[in-house]
Amino acid sequence: MSYRSGLRRRKSSQSMSVGRGISSAVDYRLSIVEGIQDQMAVSPSWHTVPASGEFRSVSLVAKMLWVLESRFREPVSLDDLVEVTGKSPTYLSRLFPMVTGYSITGYLRARRLTEAARALAAGAPDILAVALDAGYGSHEAFTRAFRNQFGITPELLRRRRSLDDIALVEPYPMTTDINVNLTPPVFENRQSMRFAGISQRHQMSHGAGIPAQWQQFQPYLGNVDGALGKAAFGIVGDAETNGEDFEYITAVEVRPDADLPPELTVIAVPALRWARFTHSGDVTSLRATIGAASDWLAEAGYEASGAPYSFLEYYGPAFDAQSGAGDVEVWFGLKD
Repeated sequence: MSYRSGLRRRKSSQSMSVGRGISSAVDYRLSIVEGIQDQMAVSPSWHTVPASGEFRSVSLVAKMLWVLESRFREPVSLDDLVEVTGKSPTYLSRLFPMVTGYSITGYLRARRLTEAARALAAGAPDILAVALDAGYGSHEAFTRAFRNQFGITPELLRRRRSLDDIALVEPYPMTTDINVNLTPPVFENRQSMRFAGISQRHQMSHGAGIPAQWQQFQPYLGNVDGALGKAAFGIVGDAETNGEDFEYITAVEVRPDADLPPELTVIAVPALRWARFTHSGDVTSLRATIGAASDWLAEAGYEASGAPYSFLEYYGPAFDAQSGAGDVEVWFGLKD
């Protein structure tokens, strides 16, 4: 039987169940990328993490938010956040959007434009002054950014004198009363791994294509030559230098000699020591686990790797599509 005929015919119930589960799991991914905060009402700012005992710690994201909110009218660089958190630029650029749904620059821009919108709706007489206060050097640049953010020009909003139907971006909450029941991770040294899947780029603030990406990949589950195990992986790749979009790969692990169809992208994940955190609960609270896990690593003195593809979402064969729970892990690659 040829590979392609096998792809059409081999449909195990287990692989289809995993596929449906993954399609459900992408609701979580979509919520992260689109930043639907009021839908989940979860913030990573404080976590209870059981280890040798329970403790509460200010998360890395909360520290970043404090800097951004207290200085959002001033120039703020990634180096400023590195100085406050002690973490690498690569790690911070990856973690912040996974928890909040915004790139660092996207969050700053949205907050500045939100305050500009309030000023205009209140009748600010000088649009250029509002633009300068929001960090824009010209009326044209401000108008372009404002329209992209809200779908309306600054002039029209000032004439309307109303914020109705304007999607303002309020300060992301830095505290929460939700505790994350996080157990210490399993540490595992792995040689380099090879994955095959579908790679696409998505906007940090508009991840509507991710569910379709998983649906596109679903027929391959259980039908990829040389696949290792029955798990599927969501692999977070590099973000663009402007922090506005990122690579996301729906994939399975494969042997080096696997005979793969040309339409699948093959990536190599370097040999790393991995911290594998089990996610308890359903996928709607997964981003809180990501935030809590990053805090656990920081408190324990571990540094996340900045290597490509060093953050993985693991969806095992026991993932339950109906409940959205079970056999879900987040893997952090660690520095030596």
